[in-house]
Parts: sequence; structure tokens; C-alpha cells
Amino acid sequence: MTEPAMPPESVQDARMRRRNQAERRFKLYGQLAIGIAVSFLAILLISISLRATAAFSRHLLVLDLPAAEFTDTKNIGITDLNLAVRADLLSAFPELSDNRSERAELFALSPRLAVLPVLRKLQTRPVDAESPVRARLALSDDVDLYLKNEIRTHRALHVGEAGRLARLSTGAYRLSDAGQDSFITFQDRLAEPGSPNQDILISLSGALFELADTAGASMILNHLAGPVPELGEQGSRPVTAIFLSSDSADRPLSNRQVAILILMRDAEMIERRFNASLFTNADSTYPELAGAAAAIVGSLFTMLITAIFAIPIGIFAAIYLEEFAPKSRLTSAIEVNINNLAAVPSIIFGLLGAAVFLNTFDLPRSVPLVGGLVLGLLVLPTIIIASRAALRSVPPSMREAALGLGASKSQAVFHHVLPLAAPGILTGAIIAMARALGETAPLLLIGMVAFVSDVPTSPNDEATVLPVLIYKWFSGSERAWEPMTAAIIIILLAILIAMNLVAVLLRRRFERRW
Repeated sequence: MTEPAMPPESVQDARMRRRNQAERRFKLYGQLAIGIAVSFLAILLISISLRATAAFSRHLLVLDLPAAEFTDTKNIGITDLNLAVRADLLSAFPELSDNRSERAELFALSPRLAVLPVLRKLQTRPVDAESPVRARLALSDDVDLYLKNEIRTHRALHVGEAGRLARLSTGAYRLSDAGQDSFITFQDRLAEPGSPNQDILISLSGALFELADTAGASMILNHLAGPVPELGEQGSRPVTAIFLSSDSADRPLSNRQVAILILMRDAEMIERRFNASLFTNADSTYPELAGAAAAIVGSLFTMLITAIFAIPIGIFAAIYLEEFAPKSRLTSAIEVNINNLAAVPSIIFGLLGAAVFLNTFDLPRSVPLVGGLVLGLLVLPTIIIASRAALRSVPPSMREAALGLGASKSQAVFHHVLPLAAPGILTGAIIAMARALGETAPLLLIGMVAFVSDVPTSPNDEATVLPVLIYKWFSGSERAWEPMTAAIIIILLAILIAMNLVAVLLRRRFERRW
């Protein structure tokens, strides 16, 4: 028995099916767009975070200086401290003391101004004459980057056992093979096709040599650092080759400096710590000594002036325009101009600030006071627009009820409407302040790109801000500025995210739905 044929699909059912399919496609397009946006945001944050990782830690040179040299802490200076540091380094590497160029390579591992924290410590604390002064000195930026990156790629290989060490007339050393075949095997391995072009250090009895050449069952070595073993038979001491994974022409450090760093690390003279100077030091021409303290404090002072200037004026202007101003051509023109000002490029406000505050009122350049006023003009339209939108969201029934109970117009606005609109007003103000915190162009035109070596103590002191510091460090030529710039970007993003999070929490906490 055959089943009855199904009736053909009606036109209405076909339309419904197509509409549901279109709705599913639209949802899919929306989810795809959100996924792409989140992916790009994640890629941006991950790339910046990976670059900034190196800046949040640094390597320090640890020395124990004799306290007897610092009995008169009031008269001690940078030169005295540097002389003590150099004397201690030469006591650790006495084999480098006779050659001027070798001493220069040793002293170049740490900049001259790295003793400043030690000097401040000596000037504020009494020195115990019986115990040495522990000095932790910042290493140069090239040394720090090498310790963070390339030194981890060193590969050590046991070559064999040492036979006899002899000094050649050229000043180099000849080391023979105690086993008569291990050095030859090592030489054949270096001659294999595809072997990378890299420098090789030879370690023998605590001394490091540079492999200059191989000749049969012997090596020709140039001494780099560490006490040279006594010439003659070496008693089959182990010989180790250290592959530096790069050529000296491709890196800023010489082979001697790399050898010194290896010996320092083995002697626990180098330690890695959190880079607190990034938050406590002011700007510097040395990346290893530079910090963002002056920019952070300058940003806080600038934001304080911006908030004091823009938020009250913006809120009261919005209240007047929304609640008290008569509807006329004048108020309509004001509203149009406010909306247009919100879309004006920020650099125009910088030109306005330079013309008015610097040239007309003769205010000082590069101070948070002027920067805050300029940024206040920039965010003032945004605060007015957001405050008017928050006031407009309060139902008219609240105003009518207050007026019906005998309240005046001002009482109805300030006692009833304004408290209900406060969450939206605060949200708009915080978002406007977050925009001001990320602005750079207006501040460049009023001179806040100046080099500031001291942390400002008032809005009238010379200062810079975080976005300008990012611009300045990013334009630096040294490699160490790249992770430092990424670290400042992370700090600025953290502050911006915190401000926007506060705005969202305030809105959710106090917002009322009508």
C-alpha cells in the first residue's frame, strides 16, 4: 500500500526557511567579525608582551667593595666610586691589568653612572668599617641583552685532554693533545660542510682562550680572560670548546668580553633581578639606567590638571545646555560646534594651546600645567556630549514629579535629575580622561618632549608623559630601547584598561534602567 504524496511546500514556508537561513548567516558573520577583531587584539598584546619581557628584568654586576675606602661618605663622588669598582674588577681579573685595551673592554661592561644607586646608599646610610660594601651595578645594555638572549645558546663540547701548553713568539699559545687523536677529531668536525661560522672559546683550567687555528694534534689559542695555566705539561686536564653561536663581527661584544661574562657568571658575580629602576628612575641617555618614573608622575600631574579644568566645566555646560538653555538658533549653533570640536584632530588643540597658553599668557613650556589645560580643551567636547546624553536618559517624569511637588527648576535638576545621571556622566568623564592619557600630538607642540632627568614634584616642573616617552624611546637607535618601549606600552595599556574598567563598574553599579 503506497503512502500518500506530501503536499508541496507552501510559499510562506519557503520564505520562512530563507529568512531563518539569512538570520543564521548574519549571526555567523557577526561571530566571525568578533573573532577576527579579538584575534588581532590578541596578536597585538602577545607581540608587545613578548618584546617587553626582557625589559622587566635586568642583570646586575655584584661586587664587594672594601669599606675602608668609604669612611668619609660626605665627600665621596662618582669618580671615587668608579675607581673603587675598577680596582675590584682588576683584582678579579689581574691578567688584564697590564694591557690598556683589555682593561677598557673590562670596564666597558658597566657604564660609569651605574654607581649612582650605590652613591645614594652610602650618603644616606652609615658604613660598617668591618664589612664590605655590597654594590650592585647595572650592566651595559648590550651586555644585558647578550646575557638574556645569546648566552643561553652557547653549546659546550668536551674536546679531549690537554697535553702541553707552550707560548709562541707571536704571543699566542700552542696546546697539544694528550691523546693524539681527540684534537684531530675535533678539527675534522669543524671542517664538515655546513658548519656555521661562529667563534669558539677553549676552556682550560679556569682560563678562556680564543681558538685561532688548529694544526694537527694541537690548537693555536689567544688568551682572553682568566689566569693562564703554567706552561708545560697540563696533566691531561679536560679541554672544553664553547661555541658562541655568532661571529664577533655580528655582535657588539668582543670575544674577550664574552669570556669575561662567562667567568663572572661562573663566579656568581652576575645576578638577574626584577628591573625596579623602570619605575623608580627618570629618563637617561643610557637604556640600562633609564626609567619611566618622571613620565608616570608627569602623566598623573597632567591628568590632575585636565580633570580639574575639564570635568566641572563640561558637566555644568551640559547641564545648562540640556536643562536651562532656551531652544534658539544660538544654542543650536553651540551644540553643532561642540559636536564638530569633538571630531577636530588633536594636533589642532596643540596649536591652539601653543598660541594661547605659551605665546599669549607666557606660561612655561614642557610643564604639566600647560599640558593639562591643552588636554582639557581636547576632551571638553567629549565630556559635554556624554553628560548631555546621561541627562537626556533620565525620564521626563522625574522632572515633572519634582516640579509638581513644588521644587524649583534648579532643585529638580540638582536634587533629582543629576544624581540619576551621575553614573553616565562619570563614565563619560573617565573615558575622556583615558583618551587624554593616550594623546601625544598636542603635547609635542607645547614642548613636553624635552629630556627630563628628574622626577617632577609639582605641575610647574618640567615633565613628560608616557605617550611622549614611548615616542622618544621608540626613535632611539640602540637595540635596548625596543623592549623598554614595549614595557612602557604595557604600563600605559594597563592604566587605560584600569580606567575603562572603573567606568564600566561604575555604570553597572549605579545605572538604573527605565
